[in-house]
Amino acid sequence: MSDNVVTGGGDTLVPSGAPAVDIDEPRRGTSWARYTLGKAGGALVSLLMVIVLGFFAFRILPGDPVRSLTHGRRVSVDQLEAIRRELGLDQPLPNQFWRYLTDLLRGDLGYSYTNNEEVSRLILDRMGPTLLLTGTAFAISLALGLWLGQRAAWRRGSLFDRVHTGIALTLWSVPTFWFGLLLLLLFAGTLHWFPTGGMVTAGANLEGLAYVLDVAHHLVLPAITMAAVVYAQYLLVMRASLLEEMTADYLVTARAKGLNEDRVRRVHAVPNALLPTVTLIFLAIGGLISGGVSVETVFSWPGLGYLTFQALSAPDFPVLQGTFVVFSAIVIAMNFIADLVYRVLDPRLRTA
Repeated sequence: MSDNVVTGGGDTLVPSGAPAVDIDEPRRGTSWARYTLGKAGGALVSLLMVIVLGFFAFRILPGDPVRSLTHGRRVSVDQLEAIRRELGLDQPLPNQFWRYLTDLLRGDLGYSYTNNEEVSRLILDRMGPTLLLTGTAFAISLALGLWLGQRAAWRRGSLFDRVHTGIALTLWSVPTFWFGLLLLLLFAGTLHWFPTGGMVTAGANLEGLAYVLDVAHHLVLPAITMAAVVYAQYLLVMRASLLEEMTADYLVTARAKGLNEDRVRRVHAVPNALLPTVTLIFLAIGGLISGGVSVETVFSWPGLGYLTFQALSAPDFPVLQGTFVVFSAIVIAMNFIADLVYRVLDPRLRTA
């Protein structure tokens, strides 16, 4: 008598006595190393495409950097050509690209046409103010969005839900620069509660606590502008996730155990509804840093966004390329981290 039995369509033989294979059972997942290497490879390819795109995209911008640098001064054609040779702009485009790549591999982002300073030094100097602004706006928007989102979902259809969801959607649809100008006009220009721009009071030479308070005073309007436009996405994702969890059986069990509604929401429903929000958080961090150009420009905040805006007017190619690579690298890095964190939090990805 044969030891094998035929299963399925008759093509697969399973030894008798062996455990039956359930076709609905998830396949064994890939290892952490393979998963991480795959995601890292995708991130590296994305970064290479950004480097190539960043170089050629800025070359199609209108304007001549040399003429912008000599604007308002009487210079001859020979002098213009000399400046062009000095900046390397007289070379064919492929040669300029090759020089850009080799410099980038050595960590050299070039020399700014307009600031007469290394681009890497400029970016490092402006990184602090950008991180301060985006970090503050991120903390405010995340706390506000998650808190309002869970409250709105738990009171679905109530006045609280309708009012806060409506306000969030309205602010989300407002252009960031327009909302910033509105706050600037009202609270700085009319009421004089806050400064009109900058990061510190010019000429004040403050130190210690006075300096910190002065920076915080300048930070209020730009941080509110950025947070007000962003917090809606946290609210909506948190609200939708929690609404899906509200009909789950484990919540009925929790109520049957005698827990009050507030404890059921905080201890059982909200932690399970946070999973989609985690991905959004990492994606939003990268988007906030790269999307702060308009806010920093409106409030003259001395960060990377304002530096990019100033470089566009020349155009200052090395600065534009440098900030573009930094912004893109941050977004790609945040997406990569989100993929890793999501695999940790979601067991389905470990078996996919």
